[in-house]
Amino acid sequence: MREMIEEKLRAKFGEDIVSVSESRGQASAEVKRDRIVDICRFLKEDPALRFNFLSDVCGADMLDFEDVSARKAYLAIEHEHRPVQVPVEERFLVIYNMISLENKMRLRLKVKVDGDKPVCPSVTSVYPAADWYERETFDMFGINFEGHPDLRRMYMPEEYEYYPLRKDFPQMGVPGSIPLPRK
Repeated sequence: MREMIEEKLRAKFGEDIVSVSESRGQASAEVKRDRIVDICRFLKEDPALRFNFLSDVCGADMLDFEDVSARKAYLAIEHEHRPVQVPVEERFLVIYNMISLENKMRLRLKVKVDGDKPVCPSVTSVYPAADWYERETFDMFGINFEGHPDLRRMYMPEEYEYYPLRKDFPQMGVPGSIPLPRK
């Protein structure tokens, strides 16, 4: 399976395919951020692949706390009760999980996104279901999806300035940043 997917992707997109691997029978491909829409469209429309079901879009914060300066910044956050941006190139991953129902195949696409300005093209033009998944990823990680038809928060209040699933967000939250219900 992985070989066929890799062969088709590399034939069509060449250097835009960073890597392809397989684990436990599921193929994964890391692709260049700027080509994600074209790659998704190809995967959906190619007759041999037909990845016509986008089951999920999610984010991952790859902040490396082995870096001493990042660890110090994190500890300062815990002490001062406020998040601090730790600039890291390609800090975030946007992960797309798709299924080919006809071929009974799964594929995971990964895109690296910069930590200073987390922006990724929206795939809602290819998979309308990405609408809510991208909104959730925006709300929890602060990754903006360029071209999204209605990118706004869905869990946190619109004026909330933090992103709770980032690794530099304090584990106990930010005291006083959001009103809690009375007991």
